[in-house]
Amino acid sequence: MNLYSEHYVSEKCERFVTKIWCLDNSTGQTLIENKLVLPNGCFNLAIINGNFIEVHTSKKKYEMNEGFYFCSQMTNKVLVNIQPETKVTIIQLHAWTLSMFPNYDLSDFSDSIIKVDSKELPFSTKTDADLNSDISLLLNIVNSYFEELNTANPNKNLVEKICEIIKHHDEEISVSEIGKILDLSQRLLQIKFKTATGLTIKKYIQILKFRKSVDQMLTMSQEKLSLTDVALYNKYFDQSHFIKKFKDVTKTTPKMFNSSLYFLSQKR
Repeated sequence: MNLYSEHYVSEKCERFVTKIWCLDNSTGQTLIENKLVLPNGCFNLAIINGNFIEVHTSKKKYEMNEGFYFCSQMTNKVLVNIQPETKVTIIQLHAWTLSMFPNYDLSDFSDSIIKVDSKELPFSTKTDADLNSDISLLLNIVNSYFEELNTANPNKNLVEKICEIIKHHDEEISVSEIGKILDLSQRLLQIKFKTATGLTIKKYIQILKFRKSVDQMLTMSQEKLSLTDVALYNKYFDQSHFIKKFKDVTKTTPKMFNSSLYFLSQKR
């Protein structure tokens, strides 16, 4: 059984959805425990089938039985225990995707999970409890909905523009510089961004830099990089600064980091 798998959406859908990934213990008879997930600057819509999973965020422990769950932005590592005969399918949404639905105020919603009624989902008319059993059906539904959303909204909104600028500058830009590019006040940028994501712009940039550094660490030996190289490449002041930020998220040092304990993205 392949516990972790990734499934990719259409090119137009990728504007809003990064991918769909599965944690599949549906045929397993033993508990999968103490697996870890790192923050990545995305929201997640989780679909649980079978028994239940336990998720420990920096705020509390959640027991998630069968159903649909919205997972907010995470700022620290998350611990996951998957019961036997349980499958988790996760639709990973970009940071700006929820800003397309202005009725959501996520200002104070981070490191948290809530259960949602499937009828509340934008594509609710096509979802049911058995949806998770067929990944191709889920991909078709997600592609169809978000491709239509893409067509209906050809222009980027403010939150998407902010994220695009951050990416264009390789996560090395200040809020004041973003404000100058968009000709808007820092206060307005911060309010709009936190309402849509639950994060400050600075925290979002820190998360993206951290994930890039982890990806580099995993290929350090092949690319003959040192820890100092990784730190400087990702614009940390020095190796000590990088280690401190790394410990803030993982509670361990880069040298003690064990990638086998984590669910990490596959290389495409």
